[in-house]
Amino acid sequence: MTDQPVIVGAYRTPIGTAGRALATVDAPSLAAPLLRHLAAGIDREVAEVVLGNCMGPGGNVARVATLAAGLDDAVPALSVDRQCASGLAAIEVGARLVTDGHWPVLAGGVESASTAPWRYWPPVGENAPVRYQRAPFAPRADLDPDMGVAADLLAEQHGVSRQRQDELAARSHQRAWRSQRDGVFAEEIIAVGDLCVDQRPRPSMTAARLSRLPAAFRENGTVTAGNSCGINDGAAVVALAPEASGLPGMRVLGAASVGVDPRRPGIGLVPAVELALRRARLAMADIDVLEVNEAFAGQVLACYDALEVPEEFACAEGGALALGHPWGASGAVLMVRLFSQLVRSDSGRYGLAAVAAGGGQGTAIVLERVNG
Repeated sequence: MTDQPVIVGAYRTPIGTAGRALATVDAPSLAAPLLRHLAAGIDREVAEVVLGNCMGPGGNVARVATLAAGLDDAVPALSVDRQCASGLAAIEVGARLVTDGHWPVLAGGVESASTAPWRYWPPVGENAPVRYQRAPFAPRADLDPDMGVAADLLAEQHGVSRQRQDELAARSHQRAWRSQRDGVFAEEIIAVGDLCVDQRPRPSMTAARLSRLPAAFRENGTVTAGNSCGINDGAAVVALAPEASGLPGMRVLGAASVGVDPRRPGIGLVPAVELALRRARLAMADIDVLEVNEAFAGQVLACYDALEVPEEFACAEGGALALGHPWGASGAVLMVRLFSQLVRSDSGRYGLAAVAAGGGQGTAIVLERVNG
């Protein structure tokens, strides 16, 4: 199928800890250098830009980033909000645009937790405005637990022990630190200002150290600050073109977004993975490289168990527990990580990226390396 979408380029910014190195860089300014870099590498006018974002100021962050990148005024842009799955969902939308004949498409995600605006509900009567940290994910409070609480309940429901969670978090840090030390991330990162490496990986993070941390969300719970992701800034963008372009990259074989019980949002990536694999006509055993957004160790371990995936298999070079979770960008970061392993390093044929999202959703994409 010559119109099959292929990811032909993929880059990300370093992932910064909120309030630190990227604290003054807003969302459009994080995404713009990536858009500019990818556009410069394609001998054709960009057809459309699609960016995921959760907490920005509104006003179509994708369009602002497109203009800031210096792309032609005629390039349309779309912002996507599927919460933590926004970046991967944007790539799913971009792939469909390519199938419909629009290319090249630049798609991905961006998040600046550091510069996210303060939000308030308007005053009611004589009451003062009420500040809130996030919008509702469901219409009733009983369907909308905080994400940390939901992850803790999911881990309990699936019998995921505290020890396994701490061991996964420690392994993620050790893998990411080794990857950073060995220059594994160097080719995929576009520096922002003076920052050219991810800020969060810690080589000293061990399961023994993590075991001393208290529960963060529920009394006697198992989810802690140490086995949860950080709050981060960053962006990631890919370029999509049809297979007929002859460019090497990763062919999109199957993509899926699904809904699940909003009270257990973290499980959403499981049915998304299952559906994406069916659409790709593959099984999990066919996958060579698996990248899953590690929002919470307990949550992601419950998903691995449900999918019957060995936990050591996923995120072989470190995941979000170590690298960080810039919400609207994280799904796109997974795609950049797949591109580096499948295309830049020729580490296998098939890859899969998956992420769960607040409100009870999940998105997954299956890819195949193609040589053009």
